[in-house]
Amino acid sequence: MLLSLETSSPVCSVALHRLDDSSLLGQSELRLDKSHSTHLTVLMEQLLANTGYQLADLAAVALSDGPGSYTGLRIGGAAAKGLCFALDIPLVAVSTLRAMTAQVAAVTARPEKYLYCPMLDARRQEVYAALYTHEGQEVLAPAPLILDADTLAEQLAHRSVLFFGHGAAKFQAVLGEHPNAGFLAGIEPSAISVGQLGVAAFHRQEFQDVAYYEPFYLKEVYTTTPKAK
Repeated sequence: MLLSLETSSPVCSVALHRLDDSSLLGQSELRLDKSHSTHLTVLMEQLLANTGYQLADLAAVALSDGPGSYTGLRIGGAAAKGLCFALDIPLVAVSTLRAMTAQVAAVTARPEKYLYCPMLDARRQEVYAALYTHEGQEVLAPAPLILDADTLAEQLAHRSVLFFGHGAAKFQAVLGEHPNAGFLAGIEPSAISVGQLGVAAFHRQEFQDVAYYEPFYLKEVYTTTPKAK
């Protein structure tokens, strides 16, 4: 079995897949902001219990690799590394943005017509975004984008692009109406799509070094020192 974790966004989710046929055995999620540290291990334990499996049945752990919430990614990374180290099983890292694309492309009619642009809110007028084909081929590498009316203008001039994720609404407000831009609401990162891509990566033996793995933060984290009273 492969256990997948998604902690890059306010949604905390886990899923369990069979490695032989990629079938989904179960999934669970919580949409409680800042709940990852207290609920992730509970979700994992409940999922295994509800599906009739134990930690000893796991052959690998797949993790949403980022970009996304710094704290969320740290929590997910620590949990995944702890499991892999304790069980002596491999760790698979899956791009958060690529997994979101797979999630959308799977339910899109004639998916080859579009490019896919997942956007995660990075505060202010910035998002973490990338561009993919329906097969997950990278057209534009994940990057922090400052949103204005000219963002992705070249791509929108030649192709229809679907925008989704909790940062897409900000771009829709800036871009306005555009004949080649489509916006999808309610798309959040999911452990299910992380697990689906994780199964494929497992069979390709694309494993991380458990000791040295760090999530793909995309940007350095800035901290400030509180002002003295």
